[in-house]
Amino acid sequence: MQIGEVAARTGLSLRTIRYYEEVGVVTPSARSQGGFRLYTEPDLARLNLVRRMKPLGFLLDEVRELLDLLYPEPSEGACPTAVREDQRERLREFSVVAEERCAELRDTLRTAEAFAATLRERLGEPPPRTARAG
Repeated sequence: MQIGEVAARTGLSLRTIRYYEEVGVVTPSARSQGGFRLYTEPDLARLNLVRRMKPLGFLLDEVRELLDLLYPEPSEGACPTAVREDQRERLREFSVVAEERCAELRDTLRTAEAFAATLRERLGEPPPRTARAG
């Protein structure tokens, strides 16, 4: 698929996708004869992972490292799903950091929601309606 479809499917801008290629985070799998970037489903998965890491404040080097851990280059004789203990430990470290940053974001959101509620109260407006699953 071409970059426009990738942008639509990931919610990333064309500029961001090109930047990720430039800095070596996610490279398109191929180029068309006309030079257009061509992406595969695994490329899309990598871009979606990068998109999910971004709000958690991971640095580009950390993003590259995690992508290498989760999507290793196949090596001869190695099981593609096998994870060495050192890799498993590094993944655990990423997991802990992600959980901590999610907790921080939840705290920030609670503070922001309390502020918004204060403003609504001052204006005499009702709370916003939220969609309920059901």
